[in-house]
Amino acid sequence: MGSKAEASRMPTLPPIEIPSQYEVISRPRANSKSKYKSPVDPVLRNAIRYTISAREYETLHKYVLSRSRLLRKRVPSVNAVERYMEGGGIRRGSMVDGDVDGGKERPDKSSDDGGDTYNARAIRDSLRVFMATGLGVRAYEAVMMRLKSQKETAAPKKKHPFYKSSGLRLSLSLSTILLMYRLLFRFLSRLRAHLLDKSAAPFRNRNPRITQALTSPYAPAVGASLAGLALGIYPSQQLRVTVAIAAIFRALEFGWNLCEDEGLIWGWKVRAGGKGVVKRERPWWWGSWMLQPFAFGQLLHAVVFDQESSPVAFVDMIWKNSTTYIHGAPRNLPDGNQWPNAWEIADNLAQMAKLNWPTFVPPTLFPEQETLPSTLAAVAPLVSRAHPLITSLSCATLHPSDPSCLRTYLTFWVRSFPRMSRFFLLFYSVLMLPRYKVLYHSPLYLVNRLITRILRMSMFATGGISTAWASICFFQTWLPRGFLPSQRFFLGGFLAGLWAWVERKEGRSVFLYSARTSVDSLWKVGVKRRWWRAMKGGDVWIFVLAIAITGAVYERDARAIRETHVKKGVSWARGSGFKDWGLENDIENETCNRV
Repeated sequence: MGSKAEASRMPTLPPIEIPSQYEVISRPRANSKSKYKSPVDPVLRNAIRYTISAREYETLHKYVLSRSRLLRKRVPSVNAVERYMEGGGIRRGSMVDGDVDGGKERPDKSSDDGGDTYNARAIRDSLRVFMATGLGVRAYEAVMMRLKSQKETAAPKKKHPFYKSSGLRLSLSLSTILLMYRLLFRFLSRLRAHLLDKSAAPFRNRNPRITQALTSPYAPAVGASLAGLALGIYPSQQLRVTVAIAAIFRALEFGWNLCEDEGLIWGWKVRAGGKGVVKRERPWWWGSWMLQPFAFGQLLHAVVFDQESSPVAFVDMIWKNSTTYIHGAPRNLPDGNQWPNAWEIADNLAQMAKLNWPTFVPPTLFPEQETLPSTLAAVAPLVSRAHPLITSLSCATLHPSDPSCLRTYLTFWVRSFPRMSRFFLLFYSVLMLPRYKVLYHSPLYLVNRLITRILRMSMFATGGISTAWASICFFQTWLPRGFLPSQRFFLGGFLAGLWAWVERKEGRSVFLYSARTSVDSLWKVGVKRRWWRAMKGGDVWIFVLAIAITGAVYERDARAIRETHVKKGVSWARGSGFKDWGLENDIENETCNRV
């Protein structure tokens, strides 16, 4: 009985119906589209990884891609791009989803995304440098061609292959320098860390000298500087020399700042009361303005005696602002008569120096005599109109209509100073446009500083040019003919450079520019006169040395690099982000001390 009762209590199941071969079971429709089960295309993943970072893509998706419904459905989502960076395989269907975490905002991530590797960032930044410099060079060439076509008819030029263009080689050179620097710096940093590990003790014991070199804190910076050899990709032109000179000037400046900070230049002194020592301060008169007398002296000497080694653009600017001493052809000049230009006048001044400054005989008083040497025939149109009271041949060439050198000097100031002031007013006004907020809050301060800067710079430029010209007449009048006949041009330029004292506080960029120009000219003069031999690729090795010095100084004490944007640039070149780590460390130390 019990067994029958228990059997009656068991549930009964309906029989299972097996569908026939031709019946189809209907499924509920999915809420979303079917997803592909194939992994993501590795080419697409690498293209995104080496083109844009996850944070940049998030910003682009937020402000651009998500605004269009068509793009939102076709482009990858932010989460998909993050998984691309991590390198994991994902479903292709997840790429189609345009929402970010189901419509919720994703929390902000750090710049060092999980899968955004060091090598990926290095390649990405190198590609951006390549594209940016390429576009910049093309834009510059287009503007220059447009300006030249307005002045003169464009002559047919020989077309070069695309791979031989200077713009492409410049872009390739700069991007390769950045990529190789980052890879070498990371490799040497890791190698140094491995050699300092305890497991590398046998190697350190067997190779003490190699270990000492590779474990130095400056080894990664010095070794990575070999990336500067990629500058040789660009053809050997003036731009490459200019870049090398500018880089070594900046590197030497950083090294000088480091030596000053460590008291190696001015030394130390005992504190008042004999309690410890302090670093001596830089003298108040010391500064970059002291480079100008030597730079101007060398440039003036090179313009007169070595014109092919002088900076043409820089000198042409001086010619245009020297109309009191460089006279143009008169309007009533008969056809067929030649008139000397500025370069020919400078060349004839060199001939006068080689002839020990011959005396001047006025042609108007002795019309039938040969009053001018044959080597000075180019300035005959000027000298033939010279005033009879002039006694100096250089004065007859530079100011033939006025026998007074002092009056000519003052006339130059009266004519040139207002023109210089207008030029610098326009120039510095454009430079101060980014500081419009200061103009809004403190207009009197900004205007006062602008006017002071313009007056000082105009006085420096006008005084330097006028003194260089007036010194030629002064030396011929007051010095014996055979006393330093050619070296007096250097002395005249040296006196002209002393005007830099007026702008010693804010003219540092101008002083360094003229100093770099002078060094370039001096090197060419030395090669021409065989004072030294030119080494093939020497400018490339100078660039490598500049990178090594800069990296070593940054490793020693980043504060020796005064400009914040330069320190951030060095950090970015190393792959550490565009940050001033020295400033952040100082802030952290101050915070810890307060706590």
